Amino acid sequence: MTETFVVVGGDAAGMSAASKAKRDDPDLEVVVFEKGEWVSYGACGLPYYVKGEIQSLEALVSVTPEEFREERDIDLRTGHEVVDVDPLERTVTAEVESSSETVVQSYDHLLLATGAEAVVPPIQGAEREGVYTLGSMSDGKELREYVARARTEESFQQPDRGPACRYLEDCSGPVGVVGGGYVGIEMAEALAENGFEVHLFQRSDRLLTGFSGATSDAVAEHLREQDVAVHLGSEVRALAGDGDGGNGNEGGRENNDERTDGAVRAVVTADERVPVEMVLLGTGVRPRTALAEAADIELGPTGAIATDAYRETSVPDVYAAGDCAEAIHTVTGEATYAPLALTANRHGRAVGQTVAGDPTEGGPIAGTAAVKAFETEAARTGIIDHEEARQAGFDPVSETIDAKSRAGYYPEGGTVTITLTADRETGRVLGASLVSEYGEGAVHRSHAIVGALEADATVSELENYDLAYAPPFNTTWDPVLVAAKVLSGTVQ
Repeated sequence: MTETFVVVGGDAAGMSAASKAKRDDPDLEVVVFEKGEWVSYGACGLPYYVKGEIQSLEALVSVTPEEFREERDIDLRTGHEVVDVDPLERTVTAEVESSSETVVQSYDHLLLATGAEAVVPPIQGAEREGVYTLGSMSDGKELREYVARARTEESFQQPDRGPACRYLEDCSGPVGVVGGGYVGIEMAEALAENGFEVHLFQRSDRLLTGFSGATSDAVAEHLREQDVAVHLGSEVRALAGDGDGGNGNEGGRENNDERTDGAVRAVVTADERVPVEMVLLGTGVRPRTALAEAADIELGPTGAIATDAYRETSVPDVYAAGDCAEAIHTVTGEATYAPLALTANRHGRAVGQTVAGDPTEGGPIAGTAAVKAFETEAARTGIIDHEEARQAGFDPVSETIDAKSRAGYYPEGGTVTITLTADRETGRVLGASLVSEYGEGAVHRSHAIVGALEADATVSELENYDLAYAPPFNTTWDPVLVAAKVLSGTVQ
């Protein structure tokens, strides 16, 4: 008898699972429900679409719905929103966007790949016209339209930063970006490159929480060099409109009578009121867990769906993968939440193999991530924050070094700054944060640190890694080896 594998969610984890399961077991019936029109797309590319480096949304799609249906024999149903999961009856219920029809589908195996949604912080005025998030393809389309204004796709050209608004028919500013994480920084670049005056607001005293202070400072300094106004320690209290006065509590949530309709005209913090014509909220994402909770599927300590090593939830034959689910951290062995693309693809693929009859673990993660800010690149992996390390039972110690990216006599090159963290007692490498000029290797050098984390290596062992050397690429002692050598002297 043919079994049915149902997938809820048509992006990275869901389509990786569906494709792998169907490939390994062609007789398996695979049904995917996706509430939107887009599937298998690269959401990480949306800031670069808004910026104009990527010319069409379709370019972000890895595999089209038609290819899934016709070439991979997957029953993909777009415009179908799953509204109920019944583990006892082993069914899902979906509502069809184009009609009032309701579809009930039985399953033998079920994957929840519902992803994450952009966080809208409890800021008064967040519902105003001109306030955007960037959590979906439709969000990207709206932002691109804002940036382009009356400009047609055919006439679009990549701006060259001068003069401002050179290629925009109705470019104006300023604009505000709330949040100094990946999306906030990438969108600050996208908007500034299109000639807008950009104000970046970060509640904490540094950007890129989870990176080292040295990395965060370098990125903030470079943003300022690119004329992005970086407001650190600036908690946004309100997004004000026309007629809203004051620069403190008058614009805050304490004033419940303030109108929140109309267009946004200013970002209000405790210290200032900054005029803007648009605001991008880049304050993180949260896992979509409503379906799981309604079906009494357990959530973990992070608030995402809990699973075992094979991505199976607390309910038999129901799996979870991607940005809605927890993962196990390589360093701590504990549950963590890190909504990253590779994790989603890898864990989805593992579920597909398991459902097709080859039980496969999803594998741990180190939380490795990277970000580009104009002509600066930064990466992080493992645990750098000392408080987090102490909570995991380590005695952390860190060293920060600056090293040349290429041989000193080579006509090009720059500086790589590395903060390396280890456990003082054992010398075990816990994590690293790296920053360099764009193209000078901070991101690729982080991969050596990932290898050390996966191997539970000590800094002395990392110091002896046989990394490649040639003048156009690095120095004889790669910056990673220099950092390991310095830190090794500290932990001994």
